[in-house]
Amino acid sequence: MQSSDQIRKGRLGGDRSSAVAEFLASMDADRRIAYCDIRVDMAHILMLVRQNLIDKKSAQLLLSHLHRYKEEGLPESVFDPNHEDIHAGIEAQLIADAGADAGGRMHLGRSRNDEVATCLRMQTREDILEILAGLAALRRALIDQAARHTASIMPGFTHFQHAQPTTLAHYLLAYEAMFARDFSRLTDAYRRLNESPLGSAAFAGTGFAIDRALTAEYLGFSAPMTNSMDGVASRDFILEVLSALSILMTNVSRLCEELVLWISAFIRFVDLDDAYCSTSSIMPQKKNPDTAEIMRGKSGVASGELMAGITLMKGLPMSYNRDMQDLTPHLWRSLDAAESSLPILADMIQTASFNTARMAEESDRGNSTATELADLMVREFGMPFRTAHNIVGRAVKLGGLSLEITETAGKEICGWSLIEKGLTQKHIDRALSPLGMVEAKKSAGAPSPAMMRTAVAHAAAALDSDESTAAALRTALSAADDKIESDYMRLTA
Repeated sequence: MQSSDQIRKGRLGGDRSSAVAEFLASMDADRRIAYCDIRVDMAHILMLVRQNLIDKKSAQLLLSHLHRYKEEGLPESVFDPNHEDIHAGIEAQLIADAGADAGGRMHLGRSRNDEVATCLRMQTREDILEILAGLAALRRALIDQAARHTASIMPGFTHFQHAQPTTLAHYLLAYEAMFARDFSRLTDAYRRLNESPLGSAAFAGTGFAIDRALTAEYLGFSAPMTNSMDGVASRDFILEVLSALSILMTNVSRLCEELVLWISAFIRFVDLDDAYCSTSSIMPQKKNPDTAEIMRGKSGVASGELMAGITLMKGLPMSYNRDMQDLTPHLWRSLDAAESSLPILADMIQTASFNTARMAEESDRGNSTATELADLMVREFGMPFRTAHNIVGRAVKLGGLSLEITETAGKEICGWSLIEKGLTQKHIDRALSPLGMVEAKKSAGAPSPAMMRTAVAHAAAALDSDESTAAALRTALSAADDKIESDYMRLTA
């Protein structure tokens, strides 16, 4: 099939098979940036006419068609693989709709290289804002549940062995803190990618007197990128986002793993709403946490896309290379994994029912309060901590933490009579109480109910601040869109 691509026909001839056209085309991935490309085209033309680089009549004609595409959608012919990419497809459609004279003027002073880099940054901004909204909802769900459970005692684990009692609020806020850092990482990545490559052209800029600051303003960027080669060659912003998403989905996977364990008949710490579970086609009694399992699996998608992206980019010389086209689908898949997971996980946490009685029952199993007994010996009898640690450890080995066994352990370890030093069964009972142990924790970040109430308030305030930051980013993009619209209306009035 003879190519109808307006870009090829000046330099290249010959037939190109449909297989080659489809192999080279990026149309599947480009559908996601089609709307961004229309906005880039409009911003570019508005700038060209202001700089007297295109006549007003041609600009009006081009903008009227672009605005129609924006409002009504692009014709499906734009996505024909023979165009290779969305940028050439839209240009071909404009030439068809506005004529070769006007349509052929749009690409003045730019390349597809800076155009695609700009569109990718714009769409990634939109996706990050969606993910930030999902993270905010998830953090809110964790904070809400933590507020209900500041005094709900549960076992804490190390090596998945009973370690020390804690509170459910402490556990939930630990995950909230992790997701707060995910929010911060993505917000930081947004700020770094929010510079405009447009006007970098192929990589060396252009001899035309374009105004890069103006197009950056039209498109909601903080500024133009300072180096035109960097503008088209860099994809570290994608790698940074992929990295942040990989960490985020790893955190999601850890939480989902625990939900899968907690809902099991062995543990029975949580009951998930039926909406997030499935049953067996053969075993009618089953309630399977399928939603959590699918999310756990999606963390592998995010990690895999990061490794694919790094591997793809590591051997590319400056500046633009066509290999970069294959990086885009990796970004979209990772963004999709996070965007689809977070709102569902937020609802799953918000509607979860925690079995606090069962948690309390398990909270002192496996001598998990033994640390507090060692701490008590240090506080009240002046022992070195390692001596107290060894005495309690020996008592556990001898069979338990009764006064009699602890006395025997003390004599074996250091030849002391703990009873003569003043140790009583009352001391031991107080130390071994899960609630008493938790309430005794005074250090910052510890799980005592009083500290958890304060921690819930602090987490909620931090989330409010983060949501305000995300709202400001969204407002800035809306203001840029409004500027394009108002200047378009003024020019075409």
